Amino acid sequence: MKHPLQFYIDGQWTDPVTARTMGVVNPSTEDVFAEISVGSPADVDRAVAAARRAFPEYSMQPRAFRVALLGRVLQAYERRAADLAKAVSMEMGAPIDFALEEQVASGFEHLKRIHEVLQTYEFEHKRGTSLVVREPIGVVGLITPWNWPLNQITCKVGPALAAGCTMILKPSEIAPLNAMIFAEILHEAGVPAGVFNLVNGDGPGVGDAMSRHPGIDMMSFTGSTRAGILVAKTAADTVKRVSQELGGKSANIILPDADLKVAVSKGIAKCFGNSGQSCNAPTRMLVQRDQMAEAIQHARATAAKYQVGPADSHGRHMGPVVSELQFNKIQDLIESGIRQGAELVAGGLGRPDGLNRGYFVKPTVFANVTKDMRIAREEIFGPVLSIMAYDTIDDAVTEANDTVYGLASYIQSKDLAKAREVARRMRSGCVYINYPAWDVGLPFGGYKQSGNGREYAEFGLEDFLEVKGIGGFEAA
Repeated sequence: MKHPLQFYIDGQWTDPVTARTMGVVNPSTEDVFAEISVGSPADVDRAVAAARRAFPEYSMQPRAFRVALLGRVLQAYERRAADLAKAVSMEMGAPIDFALEEQVASGFEHLKRIHEVLQTYEFEHKRGTSLVVREPIGVVGLITPWNWPLNQITCKVGPALAAGCTMILKPSEIAPLNAMIFAEILHEAGVPAGVFNLVNGDGPGVGDAMSRHPGIDMMSFTGSTRAGILVAKTAADTVKRVSQELGGKSANIILPDADLKVAVSKGIAKCFGNSGQSCNAPTRMLVQRDQMAEAIQHARATAAKYQVGPADSHGRHMGPVVSELQFNKIQDLIESGIRQGAELVAGGLGRPDGLNRGYFVKPTVFANVTKDMRIAREEIFGPVLSIMAYDTIDDAVTEANDTVYGLASYIQSKDLAKAREVARRMRSGCVYINYPAWDVGLPFGGYKQSGNGREYAEFGLEDFLEVKGIGGFEAA
């Protein structure tokens, strides 16, 4: 990454209109290790102008051109994998092996899948004498988060390129360096000038300018529900499409017939993965009331095995959470769980032993959590699990759905027919039965306040397409 104080606009690295910088903090050490420039509405104007100039030609490029382009992007991405992993590890705290094997790999899988989808996707079909066409929506604004940065960048940029859109990306200002390397990858792959543009900055300075810009036809946003609402409100004045992937408070229903030890241990692994910083993490574990004591035993034993350490250390361990703000929020919620009477099974307040610097959080499990507690209702975004009791399966379903969120649900059972029945009752965009392997072809997105768009594979592609009907395309 050679241009930390510049933006990528119209095919070249360029200085910001107004010089203003901010530090990038390593959450393992709390030290600033890099500086980036902070953009302004004037920088957004330049990027939008470049994208609008590039759109007419790029949007009309044949499928074969875009297929070949994405193929070159894949190759360049693979060559820079180690650089991407180092950046992600340093800026958002993912342990270096996890950064390479999960964070960077997820981006590669998204690019690979959209490359495959593009080769066969039907952009038009006939209906009698009419033609239905799916065509690129135009210039799109992309705002991505810090927790799975490359996953979210690639599952937006890849489909936008495949659709024939041009774009402006604002990555998280907390974890921007991986996005700048990604811009170098696209440049190396030969993405035409103006098709992809990157402007660093914060929400008020850059995100707001993008959302309200009349030259942007669509906003695709991933982040908190609070910020997503602001994007939608700001975008409303120009009636642009807004696709949102927002927060979550996912339930994990362990049915009475499940192998409780396996279900609990794997559920904790899903909750604690990425230091708990995943919007679809199963943070509410629902167990039958008469199995609570056994579930607590398994949870305590499992949580005790988790090691926490710096992100630059090799091996399988949990790294820090991303920032002081996030650390303090998590500590406040852990304290609220203790104060409101939840049973502390593992972890608790403060840093793990031996870690006096860095935003490290103890892997924490609460049991006998009730629905009125903050830890049962608020998205914590840290390694904190709440185990809750239910009496009947109907009660479990009601409790799982009793949230403003609706991103994901998890069901564990030896009886697949029963699990499928419960899955159909979940008011969430994603349901996972018995902890399946990640499926990059499954639509990803939420109900309710978890958002309104869908990402991954052809579902993500269609988010960036308009539908046009052409009557009288053929003679009657």
